[in-house]
Amino acid sequence: MNEPDQEFTREILRKVRQIEIRSNRLVSEALAGSYHSAFKGQGIDFEEVREYQAGDEVRSIDWNVTAKMGTPFVKQYREERELTILLAIDVSDSGTFGSSKRSKRERLAELGALLAFSANRNGDKVGLLLFSDRVEQYLPPSKGQKHVLRVLREILFHPNQSKKTDLNEGLRFINRVMRRRAVVFLLSDFIISEYNSQEESVEDLFFKELASTRRRHDLVCARIHDPCELEIPNVGMVHLEDSETGEKIYLNTSSRNFREEYKKLNQEHRQEFEKRLRRRGVDHFEFSTDSDYVRSLQEFFHMREIRRNR
Repeated sequence: MNEPDQEFTREILRKVRQIEIRSNRLVSEALAGSYHSAFKGQGIDFEEVREYQAGDEVRSIDWNVTAKMGTPFVKQYREERELTILLAIDVSDSGTFGSSKRSKRERLAELGALLAFSANRNGDKVGLLLFSDRVEQYLPPSKGQKHVLRVLREILFHPNQSKKTDLNEGLRFINRVMRRRAVVFLLSDFIISEYNSQEESVEDLFFKELASTRRRHDLVCARIHDPCELEIPNVGMVHLEDSETGEKIYLNTSSRNFREEYKKLNQEHRQEFEKRLRRRGVDHFEFSTDSDYVRSLQEFFHMREIRRNR
């Protein structure tokens, strides 16, 4: 009776080892220094003043001390070396969709693993939050390879307890539990129901909670999509079922007008979603189930580094 359990355990260990090897290689080859440059130095404490030296930034001059001493002095800061990273991953059933080799859930797992190994390589703490329409698993931030491997196992093999999504539940948990400022990666497809709750839409309530999280933490939204969600292919009459609600519909994808209208409305909604993120100062990047998510992450790190150095 134990054989299936043993076989499943071996499969878990095999997959974890595969992703561990690949992630460590990618961190070494593709992301070396990028993660550090993008996030280190967010927490800085004033340490002391010293006399100005040639090449010092003029902006760092302490004018009060300079006026008292009669010679230029600059402020020195000590960088807070350790960061806390929280991976908040949507494990609802919409993530099971994938028209290519990988589902959205699998791609999110790979990205989460890469971020976890990047944090571990830089000596940072990593925590994990898995949520659907409820909090399903929480691992408090900690250090070390053993902890990171546990994070990876949970991301890959956690059996979700609910099919549905409530992004607000995850955000409320973060706001309640995470006392220390952290870099929060919110990984989801961000498919939000349009049903109304009281007088506000679910999406409006989400952005209110998002703004609250942004005030407490450095929040980054990583959005996954499948190509078929952006543009419906012409495959004739199809039968679709919502993986979260079970609702079933028939669509005639051979209609060119329908496909063009769907693409237009989808683009408009995504543009509005991104605009609302920017208004709240929330960084974001997007990647696809069939694209190079490592490149997307590199470009995001590079953008953060440029902004930090301005």
